[in-house]
Amino acid sequence: MFDQNQNSYLGYRGAEREVAQTSKTFMSGVFSWMAIALAISAFTAFLFASSPSFMGMLISPTGGMSIMGWIVMLAPIGFVLLMSARFEKMSSGNLAIMFGLYAVLMGASLSFIFLIYTFGSIAKTFVIAAGMFGLMAIVGYTTKTDLTKFGQLMLMALIGIIIASLVNMFMGSPMIDYVISIIGVMVFTGLTAYDVQKLKNIGASGMVSGEMAKKVTIMGALTLYLDFINLFLFLLRLFGNRRD
Repeated sequence: MFDQNQNSYLGYRGAEREVAQTSKTFMSGVFSWMAIALAISAFTAFLFASSPSFMGMLISPTGGMSIMGWIVMLAPIGFVLLMSARFEKMSSGNLAIMFGLYAVLMGASLSFIFLIYTFGSIAKTFVIAAGMFGLMAIVGYTTKTDLTKFGQLMLMALIGIIIASLVNMFMGSPMIDYVISIIGVMVFTGLTAYDVQKLKNIGASGMVSGEMAKKVTIMGALTLYLDFINLFLFLLRLFGNRRD
């Protein structure tokens, strides 16, 4: 009887370790893809910002954005929608290429921040954003609390931010912009923990494997990439030092 109970316990512990290892491997892939995308965007942003000829393609002679500038600014939204809509039909290879192109376009669009903020404040804010993101990723990965309802609340708050931002485009209120930035930091800080826990659970479920696992890994990386970029941009709006 004792041996039977011991074997059952050992079997349970073995299955538990296998689930944990599966989840760890999956999340490692997600964070690796995210890190690659961030590196591509950072390099592209710095390359464009340091090249007058590249920036000249994005800025018209009158000082506003050129047609190419608008394409670079809006194209990433189209890429996200296309990747989401064609997720099941696209191969993991094509999805990876799309993600890489998306990271390049995002980097090009982020090059504009170098015209607005000092390099020192951009670097400082990036470090702060990385620290906050890393902390909340650890919280999301280790907490035993179900963050589903919390995540749904954050998503509703995100919709509110989008609506408020659109309204403020016409109002141009610095105070509203400041409040939106504060709420934005809180929302994407919370979404980071929620998304990490959600992705961890997907990895632990064992329901995705092979080609589908590769595609889910890339889309998970895209989700966390967006969380980080938005957290960084909202922090920059709050703490970035503008150029004279």
